[in-house]
Amino acid sequence: MAKSTGKLKILYCEGEAEDMAAQAAGMQKAGHEVQTAVGRKGAMDALKGGSYDLVILGGTLTRDDRHHLPYMVKKAHRGTKVLVLHTDGGRHPYVDSNLDTGSDLQHLLDKIASGFVREMAASR
Repeated sequence: MAKSTGKLKILYCEGEAEDMAAQAAGMQKAGHEVQTAVGRKGAMDALKGGSYDLVILGGTLTRDDRHHLPYMVKKAHRGTKVLVLHTDGGRHPYVDSNLDTGSDLQHLLDKIASGFVREMAASR
């Protein structure tokens, strides 16, 4: 799934479209392929239509969505990693990593690079 350059195919989900534009652009600028989805329905439709290395669930999703979607990601694609941009993500059994709410783009890119790009490269 991951490209040989170590870049990832990412599905980035938020509850509100305007909150995801800058983050998605930053991830794309870092070389990742990013698809966005708004809300639970948008995320579910994207998961049905494609596969991803990493699904990022943003802080503007509802708590119910951040709880339900990790199960659905793993059900759709077992090897896909889940990163939640909210502190409650650390308690979920299907969440691979989380980042504090309000962390800036650089912290997100660092988390992706250290936690997921490295792991995907090692699994090849």
